[in-house]
This record gives sequence, structure tokens and C-alpha cells, in this order.
Amino acid sequence: MDMLVSTGWLAAELDAPDLRILDATAFLPGTPRDPRAEYLETHIPGALFLDLSTLHDTDDSRPSMVPTGEQFAARMAALGIGRDDRIVVYDNSPLISSGRAWWLLRIFGARQVAILDGGLSRWTTEGRPTETGDAAPAGHGGFATERDERAIASKGDVLANLTSCAAQVVDARSGERFRGEAAEPRPGMAEGHIPGSANLPTNHLIDEHGLWKHGDALRQAFADAGVDLAKPLIMSCGSGVTACNLLFAAALLGKEDVTIYDGSWSEWGADPATPKAVGAA
Repeated sequence: MDMLVSTGWLAAELDAPDLRILDATAFLPGTPRDPRAEYLETHIPGALFLDLSTLHDTDDSRPSMVPTGEQFAARMAALGIGRDDRIVVYDNSPLISSGRAWWLLRIFGARQVAILDGGLSRWTTEGRPTETGDAAPAGHGGFATERDERAIASKGDVLANLTSCAAQVVDARSGERFRGEAAEPRPGMAEGHIPGSANLPTNHLIDEHGLWKHGDALRQAFADAGVDLAKPLIMSCGSGVTACNLLFAAALLGKEDVTIYDGSWSEWGADPATPKAVGAA
């Protein structure tokens, strides 16, 4: 299974016994939409609601931090998801929040996981079947409780990188937030960006049809943002969610030396001791 699958591919595989589908819709704080209510109203047949906005380390005061192995394993067990299943994640969010779900599944050892290109919007636009209500888990689950710590960058790592410049930091937030021209959605955070970082908003990775860009078009999106794909990359955003879209896009190009700064701006911008820059990159 490829890491990006089409609606046509998924429609043909819906009845496969090893296929698991997860609705990973999530929204920015303050968005007047309820992802669970929307799931109950309409979802792809057999899809389970991941509840991505609660899949984080509940013992950490920072938002959206990677859950512990035990927390992640418990969620997968409740959903009947196993490491050896073929897992397809999708969303119906402007954040393209399925990227975060894809990354979490990968760092906890899922062997085959893909994003549905175009998400629920494309599925329904094409008139494909949907269901209402809760779907029942089809399996028993089974994930190891260890996560790949090498995939996660800490604030200390990013601070050290300010001096070493060994990696390039790329920020997925909107240009207005990156430049410090728009207020942050979470209280208590400064405006601006990590000094020296590049800005590549998620929507620049998506084409006019709502599908992921490929090949040269995707490489050009990175180039236009001033991202050097020859360097290791640290992806950042507001709270580590849309940063995963940058990592996924880089993975589509075969790039693997990429980490997620999980604290992202919700940690960096709230710390008065961290250096901050405003304006264009």
C-alpha cells in the first residue's frame, strides 16, 4: 500500500479484512465545529473515529504532545487497530489533520499506513457511500508501547540548532501568523517565528483540486519557501499538527531525515526566554 491512496483505491478495498479506516478530523482551538458530531453524521463506511484532538499526553500541560506508549496502545486497543493492519486515515478539516494521525501511527510502529488523498470532501463529492452513527471495531488491536524518540525534536534540540544550523526549521503556520501579523489562537503566546526558520503553509502543498501535489510541483513548493531539501529538516507549526503535513510531503519526495518539533509555537511562543523573530523569513 502506498503512503497516499486515492478514493478509487479505497472504494475497491473497503471490504478487505485487514483494512482499517480512521477519521482523524481535528480543528484549531475556537473553531465552531465538532469533529465527533460530524463523524456521527457522515463517515466512510467502516471508519472509526480516532478523536485525534485527545490523542496526546494527558499528563503534559503542553497541547498535542505525543502520547506515551501506554496511552497510544490503549487508544489503538479500543479501536481494534493493530500494527500489522493496513490503515487509511482521512479527515474533513482545513488543517488536513490526517497528517498528524499518519505520523503518530508511523512512530508507534504501524507497518502500513496511508492518507486518503482529498479526504472526506473528495469522497462525498464523488458520490461515494457514507454511513452514520458509530462504527464497530473490526479487530482486537495490538501495538508495542514504545515510540520512536528519534522522530521527535525537543525545544532543547531547536535551541541548539540556532547555533549549529545543522538542520533547517520549517513552519507550517499561515504567513500572517509566521510574520507576527495575526494573533495566535492560544492565549499567552507571543507572535512571530523561530529565528532562521522558513515558512511553508500546508495549503501550499495542496493543488487546486484539493489533492496533494506530486513530484516537481511538490519540490517547487519547498523551493519557493526557501527550503533546502538537502539538509535535515525540523518541522514546526502551532502545536505539532500541521507540521506533520510538511513531514508527509517530504516523505512523498523520499526524504527521511525529518523530525517534528512537537512543542512547536505553543511551547516556543509561550516561553519568554526563547528568541523570536517577526516579519518575512
